[in-house]
Amino acid sequence: MKATQNGRAEQPTYSRAQLDYWYEMMLRIRRFEEKAGQLYGQQKIRGFCHLYIGQEAVACGIETAIRKDDAVITAYRDHGNALARGVTSNACMAELYGKETGCSRGMGGSMHMFSDEHHFYGGHGLVGQQIPVGAGIAMAFKQQKTDKVCICMFGDGAARQGALHEAFNMAMTWKLPVVFICENNFYAMGTSVERTSNVTELYTLGEAYDMPSWPVDGMDVMTVHEEVSKAVEMCRKGEGPVYLEIRTYRYKGHSMSDPAKYRSKEELNDYKDRDPIEQLKQYLLAHKHYTEDQLEAVDQRMKQEVADSVLFAENSAYPDKSQLYDYVYVEQDYPFRNDF
Repeated sequence: MKATQNGRAEQPTYSRAQLDYWYEMMLRIRRFEEKAGQLYGQQKIRGFCHLYIGQEAVACGIETAIRKDDAVITAYRDHGNALARGVTSNACMAELYGKETGCSRGMGGSMHMFSDEHHFYGGHGLVGQQIPVGAGIAMAFKQQKTDKVCICMFGDGAARQGALHEAFNMAMTWKLPVVFICENNFYAMGTSVERTSNVTELYTLGEAYDMPSWPVDGMDVMTVHEEVSKAVEMCRKGEGPVYLEIRTYRYKGHSMSDPAKYRSKEELNDYKDRDPIEQLKQYLLAHKHYTEDQLEAVDQRMKQEVADSVLFAENSAYPDKSQLYDYVYVEQDYPFRNDF
């Protein structure tokens, strides 16, 4: 790749469909999350609520690097991943409202979005619990002799959980097709990475298991796409698992109850200067893929879609009380196999 005037390598050529998807989906997530924050302040959304604002490039870059039949599993900051996987704004907003038309039938809420149809397996409320589950999904793929891959996402706080090390060890022992992705936004709730461990280059945790591991700029959707594509291809070839530390940043607090006073305005503004949506917008304009008016029209369309999703959620019914104990236990037996 040729170098540009600012020293950065020139990006590969992307299809119009990829560019359209990235810009539209990142805006969809941004406008959805802004509205969710507003509705939470109005007490129309209750319970815990963790916004994805600032991290949109991660979910969207991953999505174009995988197939629809691959699996994605993540932690409780999951609205963006659900939307990126193809869950509708209506289904996501209804879930935040606790309505039966939600993607988890109103029984999961903000932290437990789920869609088997879209191969999106949560949305998990306990820190790090999804990491061994992600390895388990990958183990099922290997047993089924498919070339499907599981994307298993977690935050920098979860990187300190013992379950991560157990999952890493087993995944490497069995060469499971899983891409472990740490969305490092540098704060586990309000505690910085530097205060939790002597190891601040989180991708190096994979080196203890001889797992291919490297850091990724999570503020650039194209970079995320390229690096995740490499990792996924390795897994499809049987060279997995792979561990990526995708360095990103959340503009809001850990949750809606967090004023985020533990970081400086200068730090926040530095990251906002690298806003993933604005970076892509400037790329699209510079390469004459869109005009300013066309990009504004996309934004207005996303705002209207989110506004419509609010009406949909408000007009939907709550689950019936008779469903209280539904979906607690699996109703089928899945025999364990160890023949791979």
